Amino acid sequence: MTISRTTATFAPPVMEARRWLEGVAFTEEKPLINVSQAAPVAPPPEALRRHIADTAINVPEAHLYGPVLGLPELRSEVASQWSAAYGAPIAADQVAITSGCNQAFSAALAAIAGEGDEVILPTPWYFNHKMWLDMQGVTAVPLNTGEDLLPTAEAAAALITPRTRAIALVTPNNPGGVEYSAGLARAMYDLAKAHGLRLIVDETYRDFDSRDGAPHDLFSDPEWPDTLIHLYSFSKAYRLTGHRVGAMISSAALLAEAEKFLDTVTICPNQLGQHAALWGMQNLTDWLAGERLEILDRRAAIEDNLPKLTEKGWVLQGAGAYFAYFAHPFDMPSDQLAQNLVRDHAILTLPGTMFMPEGDPAGARTLRIAFANVNRAEIGVLFDRLAAVSY
Repeated sequence: MTISRTTATFAPPVMEARRWLEGVAFTEEKPLINVSQAAPVAPPPEALRRHIADTAINVPEAHLYGPVLGLPELRSEVASQWSAAYGAPIAADQVAITSGCNQAFSAALAAIAGEGDEVILPTPWYFNHKMWLDMQGVTAVPLNTGEDLLPTAEAAAALITPRTRAIALVTPNNPGGVEYSAGLARAMYDLAKAHGLRLIVDETYRDFDSRDGAPHDLFSDPEWPDTLIHLYSFSKAYRLTGHRVGAMISSAALLAEAEKFLDTVTICPNQLGQHAALWGMQNLTDWLAGERLEILDRRAAIEDNLPKLTEKGWVLQGAGAYFAYFAHPFDMPSDQLAQNLVRDHAILTLPGTMFMPEGDPAGARTLRIAFANVNRAEIGVLFDRLAAVSY
C-alpha cells in the first residue's frame, strides 16, 4: 500500500489547538485569552484597504495571471529598500515574490534539496518548516539550542554530513522570540559558505526587531548570492495574512529553479496582495513604525509582569517580536498542560511538544505564548491567570 507524503508529518498545530476549544464554555467574566497564533487579527489600515478596493476596480490586469516571480515594481521596491536597510546592493532579479513566506521556504527547499537530503533546524523549530521537510522526504536534523534558545555554529558544524544541504534560521525567532545577534548570523553564514551549503534566514518578524538598523551584515559579502537565501513576509507588516504575499531573496539562478516550483503551485502570487504590499512599502513607513513600537511595548509588558510567574517557578527562556517562550513548573507534559489551561483558565496557547522532536524532554516542559494580539492590560490578566495555575 502506497503511503502519501502528508502522512509523513503531523497535523497543523494551530488547527489542532483550536479543536481543544470544542465543548468548552467561556464567560463574560472570564473570556478566552487566545495566545496560540502569531498572526494579526485586525484588518489592514483603512487607507490600504481603500487602495486594494481601488486596484480591484480600476486595474484590470490585477485580476489576471502575472509574472511567476512577482510584479516587477514590487521586486524593484524590495530590492531598493533592502539595499538601503542592509547597506549592500541587491538587484531586482535577485528578488522573488511568493504566496506568503511559507511558500518561499517551500520553493527554496524545492530548489536546493531532494529526498534523502538533510536540513539543520535549530530547536525549538517553526513547525511548518518541519512539516514541509517531512512531506518532501528531507530529514530535519535538530540543532539543540539550550536554555537561551540560541544555536551555535560549533554545534551546527558537528551535524553536517554529505547529505546536508542547508541550515535554516528564523530571527527574530518563532517560536522562541529570541533575536540572533549579528555575530551569530555571521558565524552560521561562514559555516554554511565553508561547506558549500545554503543558509536560509527567515526574517518574517524583522519589522518588530528591538534593534535599530540592520540586524546582520550578510549581504555585505559580494558572494552572498551563492550562500544566503533570505525570506520575508508582508503579512505581519501590513496585516495582509489573507492575501498571502512573501518574498525570497537569493541568486537569480536559484530563483530560476524556484520558479519551476512556483509555476506549478500557484502560477503567480496574489495580484491584489502584491499591489497592497507595494503601496504599503511606499506609504506606510510611519504607520509600521508605530506598529513596531506597540509590539515592543507588549514585549516590555511581558517583562513587567514576569515576577508574577517567576515566583511560581516559571522561567522565561526567550521573548521578542510576537513570542514569549516559557518553561513551566508542573509535573505534566506541556501538551496536557495546554489543554488543561483551556478548560480551567480560559487560555489557549501552544505546547513546546509542537516545536520539538517527538520525545524531546524540552518540549514537554515548555509553552509558547504569542502575545502580538493581546494588549498590555490583557497581558496583565494573562499573567494573573497563569500565576493562579496549580496542578
